[in-house]
Amino acid sequence: MEVGKKKMLKSLIKKVIKGLPFLAPNGAHTRRVCYLSDIDDENETTTKVPEDVKEGHFAVIAMQGEEPKRFVVELDYLTDPAFLKLLEQAREEYGFEQKGALAVPCSPQELQKIIENRRVDNSTT
Repeated sequence: MEVGKKKMLKSLIKKVIKGLPFLAPNGAHTRRVCYLSDIDDENETTTKVPEDVKEGHFAVIAMQGEEPKRFVVELDYLTDPAFLKLLEQAREEYGFEQKGALAVPCSPQELQKIIENRRVDNSTT
């Protein structure tokens, strides 16, 4: 692959990974995934992805309430208006430099309601 295309591809993959970070809860089994953007020309490194985060999904943590709760949701939620509102609130509260699972400023019950409402909407269409 020519150098210009390789750099462009690495940049694109890095942006995608940065936009959808993953985090394994302590003690969770993880699989090792090697992303092109994680490889520098001299030293190969890998990123750990939790076993429960299947292809086409990402991890989200509802941060408010007595205890934060982790959810694994489909990428389709990135187009859901209620979820997008949460992402905007997360950007305002936590910024773009979050590492690990995506933290959102809502209670686990609120996030569960968004998930359930989308499932109901999808089952009626």
